Amino acid sequence: MTDSKYFTTTKKGEIFELKAELNSDKKEKKKEAVKKVIASMTVGKDVSALFPDVVNCMQTDNLELKKLVYLYLMNYAKSQPDMAIMAVNTFVKDCEDPNPLIRALAVRTMGCIRVDKITEYLCEPLRKCLKDEDPYVRKTAAVCVAKLHDINAQLVEDQGFLDTLKDLISDSNPMVVANAVAALSEIAESHPNSNLMDLNPQTINKLLTALNECTEWGQIFILDCLANYTPRDDRESQSICERVTPRLSHANSAVVLSAVKVLMKFMEMLPKDLDYYGTLLKKLAPPLVTLLSAEPELQYVALRNINLIVQRRPEILKHEMKVFFVKYNDPIYVKLEKLDIMIRLASQANIAQVLAELKEYATEVDVDFVRKAVRAIGRCAIKVEQSAERCVSTLLDLIQTKVNYVVQEAIVVIKDIFRKYPNKYESVIATLCENLDSLDEPEARAAMIWIVGEYAERIDNADELLESFLEGFHDESTQVQLQLLTAIVKLFLKKPTETQELVQQVLSLATQDSDNPDLRDRGYIYWRLLSTDPVAAKEVVLAEKPLISEETDLIEPTLLEELICHIGTLASVYHKPPSAFVEGSRGVQHKRLPGSAGSGESESPDAGSAGGVSEAPPAVIPSQGDLLGDLLNLDLTPPTATGPPPPSSGMQMGAMDLLGGGLDSLLGGDLGGSPAMGSGFGGPPAAMPASFSAPVSGGLDDLFDLGGGVGMPMGAYSPPKTIWLPAMKAKGLEILGTFARRAGVIQMEMTLTNKAMSVMSDFAIQFNRNSFGLAPAGPLQVLTPLSPNQSIEVALPLNTVGPIMKMEPLNNLQVAVKNNIDVFYFSCQYPISMLFVEDGTMDRQVFLATWKDIPNDNEAQFQIKDCHLNSDAASNKLQGSNIFTIAKRTVEGQDMLYQSIKLTNGIWVLAELKVQAGNPNFMVSLKCRAPEVSQCVFQSYEAVLKN
Repeated sequence: MTDSKYFTTTKKGEIFELKAELNSDKKEKKKEAVKKVIASMTVGKDVSALFPDVVNCMQTDNLELKKLVYLYLMNYAKSQPDMAIMAVNTFVKDCEDPNPLIRALAVRTMGCIRVDKITEYLCEPLRKCLKDEDPYVRKTAAVCVAKLHDINAQLVEDQGFLDTLKDLISDSNPMVVANAVAALSEIAESHPNSNLMDLNPQTINKLLTALNECTEWGQIFILDCLANYTPRDDRESQSICERVTPRLSHANSAVVLSAVKVLMKFMEMLPKDLDYYGTLLKKLAPPLVTLLSAEPELQYVALRNINLIVQRRPEILKHEMKVFFVKYNDPIYVKLEKLDIMIRLASQANIAQVLAELKEYATEVDVDFVRKAVRAIGRCAIKVEQSAERCVSTLLDLIQTKVNYVVQEAIVVIKDIFRKYPNKYESVIATLCENLDSLDEPEARAAMIWIVGEYAERIDNADELLESFLEGFHDESTQVQLQLLTAIVKLFLKKPTETQELVQQVLSLATQDSDNPDLRDRGYIYWRLLSTDPVAAKEVVLAEKPLISEETDLIEPTLLEELICHIGTLASVYHKPPSAFVEGSRGVQHKRLPGSAGSGESESPDAGSAGGVSEAPPAVIPSQGDLLGDLLNLDLTPPTATGPPPPSSGMQMGAMDLLGGGLDSLLGGDLGGSPAMGSGFGGPPAAMPASFSAPVSGGLDDLFDLGGGVGMPMGAYSPPKTIWLPAMKAKGLEILGTFARRAGVIQMEMTLTNKAMSVMSDFAIQFNRNSFGLAPAGPLQVLTPLSPNQSIEVALPLNTVGPIMKMEPLNNLQVAVKNNIDVFYFSCQYPISMLFVEDGTMDRQVFLATWKDIPNDNEAQFQIKDCHLNSDAASNKLQGSNIFTIAKRTVEGQDMLYQSIKLTNGIWVLAELKVQAGNPNFMVSLKCRAPEVSQCVFQSYEAVLKN
């Protein structure tokens, strides 16, 4: 008989009848009654009134009955905590039952009862189960620790359960090891700074041994844990890869992806000339290809992960193009994803077969798929130059089909091909113009208008074509209106006599009849340009355009690194970091790939905890969407003090220099941040000194600085303010700034000036990851709105607990400032002297031992020219910036100062300064375990001594 009978309703007084049956002497009747109770509970009836009667049934040897009672208990313990205490004795007893299944059942249920009153009673039984002789009980107890930690973390730590859990990693049973790893990982995720998973080569060895023998989910836990380990060198990296590789042939796709994640991470540390590196690349392809023969949902997840892998290492799948060809019965989401990967893998070697496939796809019935296929042909033309001609002729064939949406997509991509290969394929313009009347989508209309405006001199009736668009100007979308305005201005500059009336008409429509501020502003700019200086207008409007880049949709490098570390998780499917979609993501750790083989490792403790400073300089501040989200969620707390700026000899303020060459990817490639931008805005502004001039007034510090600093030590050196963000690049917001260290607090001191016509408010600030983890310690305090032509002084306190990533140069800081108008980006360089801490005096003996201990290869020597100070004055001046003289000796008329510096991240720099009376040139030798900081430290020496 089936269990459905328990769900049928019974007569009146149901609870009363059940109560009588639960207290029956007959075991069978009792079991039937409990089943009825569970059935009622499942369909949502309130049977909490039977709590004491059900709990009485716990005293039984029948495992099935016990499970049912425990199920009831888990459900109602929260609403009846006082009653639930009655069950504690039975738990304690069951944890000592001779049957291991009952012991495990008791400990599992204990973990599920989330009632504070009960948890303390469960510690003793749990402690016994963690050391139980039966591995099944131990593995269940391991998971129970994680559940208990979620209810009461302090209790778990006080009772020493975490240490017991760590000991279980050395357990003889692989499933116990896997569950211990899973529990520790779970706890570590909610407490990212706890360093629970103290991974070392011995632990890793134990995990790898257990990996071969535990269940598939156990293997996933262990592989995910291995992915968080950073090997000491390439040999250890290779050894781990060799032991993980067999998992690639596992039947479970989750195990395969977890293994791929570990290998992708550890490959970063293998030298590329190593034979094993090539072997590993070959081994990674077959398992990924196999994943594509699974059901569509799994294929989609595999394809999203492959998309990331191909962006990082296209060589893995470069010979596997055919598996990404679309099958007729693939669902649309799989087809679109395959198309994306085909384009990423397209190269000169396989472009012919790719184009043949794409042409075939363009005749399919699915509209979205056809559109993407046509777009893909254009992307192939831009990516593989040799194929451009073939791609253009394919697109022309497709235009001849006269299928409306195919024609429109083809015109959009041909516009991009013109941008990539100017003066090469313009012969096709006539064919495009024939299809003008059929265009009804904004993007296609805008593309066609751009083509007509750009090549107006080659099109006899360009004015008629544009005039036809002008008739319904107000019904067009903004994108088309803006493009039409620009195209007609271009046409006017090329054929002024014939099109004067047309340009006046469009300027009037844009400025007087439109209520769109973007359109109006652009109209006024063109109007003023044309009326004041037509030659300048020609130079601006008809300037040579930069070529567009090959891959405009690549994931930004730092984000890609993070996503590679999350292969096989939701993050790899969404292509977003966990912090973007996990609620309460404060606990989410940002993961990084390790530095590549042979890269210098920083000795800094902070850098170590962040998984090593990444070697790759960042291409760009995180994507604009992320920044906006983060900026709007800033934690707003008041600031306390002020900070110092950068030693930059002639720091460039051009858009390219500011963002490390990444403005185009930052703004999606369309807003002119491509290479030519640097040429237009590249020179340093007049207000920026090539080297540091007199320091900003430091109040009392300057008052006592009478004779070059022979007396008491002066305050820390703070450079003068320089323009960080010119008004022309920030819609009227100008930012001058510097950094200072005052009373041990690093401060960013800024002057914000509103040079626009509207009021500015709602200011906020955010930093990109940087070499020393600099981050705002509070919000940007602009308490009143900034009126036009008003300036305000702001001091932003900084701390050094932000995320770390090695920058180029090391002291580069990328900043995003938001106000009610927009988000603006700039970069500046801070003098490393503001990171010199006040407790940087090293003991003489320690200094001597450390100097000898640091390899001579790490010593760097520099000359400081034109410095007219004696050794005492120099020592005093340097001490004001926390460069401490440990000892001084004189050898043959030359003073030798031995000095120590400690940075905020714990790196020590030792220095020997040679000062000879009458010689204005000083010699400084710097020794440090992280030699990359030496250049910046020298710049600080020079800046402090010369100012």
